[in-house]
Amino acid sequence: MTGRYTPHMRPRPEVDTSVAVPLDVKLMHMAASLMYVGAIVAVLGAVLWSLVQLPMFALAGITVHGDVEHNNAVTLRANVASRLTGNFFTADLGRVRNAFESVPWVRQATVQREFPNRLRVTLEEHQPVAYWGDDSDARMVNSYGEVFEANAGDLDDEKMPRLNGPDSQSQQVLAMYRALAPVFKELTLALESLELTGRGSWRARVAHGAVIELGRGSVEDVMVRMRRMATTLVQVTHKLGRKVSAMESADLRHDNGYAIRLRGVSTLDVPAKR
Repeated sequence: MTGRYTPHMRPRPEVDTSVAVPLDVKLMHMAASLMYVGAIVAVLGAVLWSLVQLPMFALAGITVHGDVEHNNAVTLRANVASRLTGNFFTADLGRVRNAFESVPWVRQATVQREFPNRLRVTLEEHQPVAYWGDDSDARMVNSYGEVFEANAGDLDDEKMPRLNGPDSQSQQVLAMYRALAPVFKELTLALESLELTGRGSWRARVAHGAVIELGRGSVEDVMVRMRRMATTLVQVTHKLGRKVSAMESADLRHDNGYAIRLRGVSTLDVPAKR
């Protein structure tokens, strides 16, 4: 028999037998779940904290590596140990680093944990290349051009040049010195000091006391003027029967040459070579 649809044969509607859960019941279930998770987390935290506080993790010592030329490792540990708090897990490594870097001569400290109960500290000391400031100033400049304070009496070699200028431009002053020193050496002159004045002009002094006004500008600008003098200075002094060491002063701030004063000779203007 073939089925046939008639208007009187309609599908029976589905009946939803599910019961809607009230909002307050849902909230109670969520709160219970959260309390359960919170209890588990609290228990795990308490267990972990108990493990962290075990005596085996109490700091037993600090191993110091790296540069200790100006600082004794034993003395370093003694000075820093009193400022340490916590154990292997809770010790503040930033605070430990700051404690070591506050010690004279220490430029940078790297601190690592050594399981289970030690700290490993690697030190980098300042490598002084020049004194900084006025003659009465005991500060120095390191190989990065950074100004630092330390006991100059700890130096093995105190025959360093003196640089001077604004502290914020110490790197620029060191760069200028490094560019100029070889040129002075070619002239058998030792560059003893270099200053960047408050007006932005460069002034050099050599070992026998002569002062050279180098003028303003970058390393490239000053080197042009310095090379101009270097190419003729020996010939000029020889022509006048003097040595380069007879120079008392020089002024390189002229556009087309420079002026020098030699012992026993009045100021002499030397034009630039064409």
